[in-house]
Amino acid sequence: MSALAQALAESAVPSAVQSVDWLAIAPPTVTALVGLAVLVADLFVPEARKPLLGWVSVAGLAVAALTLLPLLDGDRSTFCLPGNPRVCSYTADHFTLVIQFLVLGGALLAALLSVTNVQDEHRRVPAGEFWFLLLSSAAGAALLPASRDLATLVVALEVASLPAFALVGIRHGDKRSSEAALKFFLSSVTATAVSLMGISFVYASTGTLYLTQVAQRIQHVDGQLHTLAQTGVVLTLVGFAFKTAAVPFHFWVPDTYVGAPLPIAAYLSVVGKAVGFSGLILVTVLAFPSYADVWGPALAALAALTMTVGNVGALRQKATRAYSAVRLLAWSSVGQAGYLLVPIAAAGYVRAGQKAIGSTVAYALMYAAVNLGAFAVAAVVGRSKSLNRISDYRGLYATNPVTALLLAFFLLCLAGLPPGVIGLFAKVTVFATAVDAGLGWLAVVMAVNVVIALFYYLQWAALLFRAPEGEPARHRVPAPLTAALALTGVLGVALSGAPQLVLRFAATGLF
Repeated sequence: MSALAQALAESAVPSAVQSVDWLAIAPPTVTALVGLAVLVADLFVPEARKPLLGWVSVAGLAVAALTLLPLLDGDRSTFCLPGNPRVCSYTADHFTLVIQFLVLGGALLAALLSVTNVQDEHRRVPAGEFWFLLLSSAAGAALLPASRDLATLVVALEVASLPAFALVGIRHGDKRSSEAALKFFLSSVTATAVSLMGISFVYASTGTLYLTQVAQRIQHVDGQLHTLAQTGVVLTLVGFAFKTAAVPFHFWVPDTYVGAPLPIAAYLSVVGKAVGFSGLILVTVLAFPSYADVWGPALAALAALTMTVGNVGALRQKATRAYSAVRLLAWSSVGQAGYLLVPIAAAGYVRAGQKAIGSTVAYALMYAAVNLGAFAVAAVVGRSKSLNRISDYRGLYATNPVTALLLAFFLLCLAGLPPGVIGLFAKVTVFATAVDAGLGWLAVVMAVNVVIALFYYLQWAALLFRAPEGEPARHRVPAPLTAALALTGVLGVALSGAPQLVLRFAATGLF
C-alpha cells in the first residue's frame, strides 16, 4: 500500500483521542479544584486561621457560578462518541446551566451559613474535611445535569451523595448526627443499588448508555428482551424516586435534617432535591419518552402521595417539641417534592413536555431561594435556642424585627400568599400544568394540600408577632448569616416583583 493510501485509510478511522471543551466543564471542575486546594491548605494553615478556608470555599463557589456566564451563548458538548459528535456524555445546554446555577447558588448560600457554624463547633467539626466534602458534593451536583449517558449520570449522583453522608455525621461524639448519617446512607445505597440494576437491564436490552440512543433503541428491542427493558425502566425510576425523597422513600428525611448540622440540612433540602429531580427529568424525558404511559401515571400517583404525606407530617408538628422547627421544614420539603413531581408527571401526558419540565425548574428556583432563607433564620435562632422549637420563635419581632419579617415573608412565599408573589406564581404554574395535561384529579389534590400547608405556615408566621414569654432573647447575627439573609431576602423580593422572568428563564429551550 502506498503512503498516500495508508494515510487516507487512517484518516477514515475515527480517532478515540478527543479535545476537551474546558469552558463547558468549568463549573464542576472549578468547584472540585477549589475543594482539593482547601483540603491541601488545611494541612498547613494554623488553627487560628482555619476560618479562611470557609471564605476560600465561598469565593470558589462564586467563581464557579461566574463561569456559567460565557456558556450562555449556545449549547456546548464534550466527551462525544468518536465519529458521532451529536452523541456526547457532557452537554452544557440551557437545562444544564439553569440547574447548575441553582446548585452552585444553593451551595454558596449553604456555605455562608456554614462559615459561622464551623467556627462555633470547631472542636467537633474539622474545618478542612467539612469544606472539602461540601465542595466535592457540589461538584458532583453540578456535573449531574450535564450528564447525557447513564454511567456519567450515576457517577455524578454518587459524587454528590457520598460526601453528603459524611457531612450529615461529621460532628464528633454526636449520637443524633451518627444515626442520621446511617439512615441517610442506607436509604441512598439502596437507591443506588436499585438504579444500577435498572441501568444494567437497560444497557443489556439496548446496547448503549447514551440517553438519546437509549430513547431510540428501547422502542425496538427484540421481543425476548422486552420484559428486561421494562424492568430496567421501572427499577431506574424507583432508584431516582428514592433520591427525590418521594413517598414512600422519604423516611430518612426528618431524622437526617434534625441530626445534620443546620447548614447541611439546608443544603440537602435544596441542592439534594435539585440532584434527584434533574436526574429524574433526564431519564424520563430524554431516555424513556416511549415509556411515558408508564412513568407518567406512576409519577402522578407519587406526587399526590408525597405532597399529602409531607403536609400532614408538617401539620402534626408540636410547637414545644425539640427541633420541631427543623422537623417542620423537613416535612414541608417532602410536601414541596410532591409539587415538583407534578409537572414531570404531566410531561408524560403531553407532547410539549419541555414546557411542563420548565414549570418544575421554575418552582425549584423559587423554592431554593425562600427555603434557604427560612433555614438561615433557623440558624440565627438556633444560636441562642439550641433545641430550635417552633415555640422559640414566639415574639421574634420584638427582638429581631428584620429577621422576623424575613421569616414571615419566606413562609408566605412557601405558602403561596401575597406578598410572597413568587410562591403564588410558582404554584399557579404547576397547577396549570396539571390541568393542561388532563390531570384534574391531581390539581384537586394539590389544591387541598395547599390549604393544609397554609395552616401551619400561617400559624408559625403569626407566632413571630405575638408577645414573647419571659425574658426575650437577643439573637446576634454574624456577618455570614447576615449576608445569607440579605441575599435570600433580596432574591425573594426581586422574584416576587417579576415572577414571569423565572418561568421564562427556566423554560426557554431546555433541551
